[in-house]
Amino acid sequence: MNTALDCIPCLLRQTLEAARIVSNDPAVHEQMVRDVLRWTSEMDLSLSPPAVAQRIQRRLRQITGVEDPYRTAKARQNRMALELLPALRAEIQASTAPIETAARIAIAGNMIDMGAHASLNEADVHRSLLQATSAPFYGQMDLFLQAVGEARSILYLADNAGEIAFDRLLIEQLTPKRITLAVRGAAVINDATLADAHAVGVDEVVEVIDNGSDAPGTILDDCSPDFRRRFADADVIIAKGQGNFESLNRQPDNIFFLFKVKCPMVASHIMQPTGTQVLVCTNPEALATAY
Repeated sequence: MNTALDCIPCLLRQTLEAARIVSNDPAVHEQMVRDVLRWTSEMDLSLSPPAVAQRIQRRLRQITGVEDPYRTAKARQNRMALELLPALRAEIQASTAPIETAARIAIAGNMIDMGAHASLNEADVHRSLLQATSAPFYGQMDLFLQAVGEARSILYLADNAGEIAFDRLLIEQLTPKRITLAVRGAAVINDATLADAHAVGVDEVVEVIDNGSDAPGTILDDCSPDFRRRFADADVIIAKGQGNFESLNRQPDNIFFLFKVKCPMVASHIMQPTGTQVLVCTNPEALATAY
């Protein structure tokens, strides 16, 4: 997706919220906002929103010297998610369609997105998970079930801390030995890194790698050669979150995007209202010849 004009106020909001998380110094807040205002006047709108957000987050780390501004929030989100896992796992085990239920729970967990919801609290997450199997849904679940059932190799692109624990529930249903889970290569917003994968124990059930990038999405040119090779070789790619959708939706690959619509621009792009749980494939025609 390109960056729309309506993305600019959102990026400014994210900038100020992030600056206030990291620093109590109004001078830092002002410098960050002024930097972003200057950049947006010259912005290449053909870039995806995660590419712009990457630049903002790099500047924030440079100014403050804080390498992981959201570390405390991510630790709290991981702990909260781990506390919920036993009940959610029991719900999946009791389901007559366990993979579908696990997918819906993983999508509901995409609510844990501090780029979209800086004031997110535990009640919001609990509400989203309680509505996981009843919330409005748009997508291609049958095609997803067929594709993951036939795939020899699956690359699973994680999104946020906390949410990655709910990804574990879906991975457990998909034969982990054929799955590689990829996280961000460095801290950015509350996106999951290797430390978060270890914190929720998902590395105990599946191979975990990082993509070599600090973008809050998957910008292939910015990722490591090893990640790009795995991306090219995978039969099916599962990409969690709006950032991955915004940065990969034009890729001609067999990618299933799983996310909760939280942005009016994304809602307009897929013609579904905010709050909708989404599971869509970029290239369903190619799946027939992918294996």
